[in-house]
Amino acid sequence: MDMKEQIAAALDVSGADPKTLPALTLAYLGDTIYDLYARTLLAFGVDGTVHALHLESTKLVCAKGQAEAFFRILPMLDEEELAAFRRGRNAHSATVPKNANVQDYRTATGFEALLGYLYCLGRDARIGELMNKALRKE
Repeated sequence: MDMKEQIAAALDVSGADPKTLPALTLAYLGDTIYDLYARTLLAFGVDGTVHALHLESTKLVCAKGQAEAFFRILPMLDEEELAAFRRGRNAHSATVPKNANVQDYRTATGFEALLGYLYCLGRDARIGELMNKALRKE
């Protein structure tokens, strides 16, 4: 098996059942997904230096920014998606960042868990639909 095949095999999560994965593991995956979408939006939508892009991304990719984004998509979610969100929101995390309030942090963790859940199910189109709404403030 060559390197490309090994990477493809490692990224194949089609056999994973996200209901059996720990909620914080789903949030770990979802954090990366959220970050990728936010940075992609900025890279193609904001003129400026990489430093300026970074400064803008820190406003989106933080507990407060993610909590605000979650509430923009909340009306779009079905019961299964809400259950995945609640699992992440209610997961016990050992720490809360000092620059985030607990409610925003838990909401952000729930949102990340939802994204990780959808990713494990291979629902990329649904992730795109939710992220398009989540990251646009209008």
